[in-house]
Amino acid sequence: MRDTGFPVADAENDFLRVRRRQVLSRLAAWLRREPDDVNIMLPFHEVVEALGMQSERRLGLQTIRLDTIVGSVDRTRDFDRRFRPTSGRVRERWQRLALAQRRGESIPPIEVYRVGELHFIIDGHHRVSVAHALGLSVIDAYVTEVVTRINAAGIRFRGDLIVKDYRRLFLERVPLTGEARAAIVVSDPWDYAQLGENVEAWGFRLMQDEGEFLDRATVARRWYAEEYTPVVTMLKQADMIGSRTETEAYMWVAAERYRLIRTHRWDPDVLTAVRENSRR
Repeated sequence: MRDTGFPVADAENDFLRVRRRQVLSRLAAWLRREPDDVNIMLPFHEVVEALGMQSERRLGLQTIRLDTIVGSVDRTRDFDRRFRPTSGRVRERWQRLALAQRRGESIPPIEVYRVGELHFIIDGHHRVSVAHALGLSVIDAYVTEVVTRINAAGIRFRGDLIVKDYRRLFLERVPLTGEARAAIVVSDPWDYAQLGENVEAWGFRLMQDEGEFLDRATVARRWYAEEYTPVVTMLKQADMIGSRTETEAYMWVAAERYRLIRTHRWDPDVLTAVRENSRR
């Protein structure tokens, strides 16, 4: 934290410094042709919608790390991802808080939502911005925890919400649990929709074969145990996973199997045919 001995001047310099950094960061992102969402705060409501809200509870006053604050409930335009002001319209209030901080005055705690390990500001955007500018690493906050259907792990940018949203929809159609739930991972969000269709088709054939109705949870459990796990095991043994995730490898070989052989059976001859076709 720079200090000239004149708190008012120092607070003004603090603001000018972070504004300059914000402008340079935006210019650098443009020159690198980075996606538009790289420097945008995550919008809380979009995150919760993608993950599927279940419940919330107040945890009270806690000390949280500033680097876990990644988004906002309603102020995404005034500050960038690192809580640097995006314009001069917040300057007066920002400098007033920076001056109070430099003088050692008491600053009220902020208020946040917690989703997984991420925090989203309800109230206190200027306080967080000033704390970042002054080199602080933690801040006091009143925390409300939000429990969601899908884990928030892996969310960095707004574009990541698409993957989470499709995964949530997939797990509503194919309600896997525990290890099975964690094992299904794809890179392309659309693959979750395609996989959901495949599992439902597999379940329909299973019900036809057995002559009885099976609910979604039963179909999901049996598909994972009787179809997915044996196929992935064979793919590993045949060294056919490659650079894909296990789920992507399963989807690829399942599609190839049916295209080449028009059957849903699995045996070494099927894998041999698929392997030979992939080399052509």
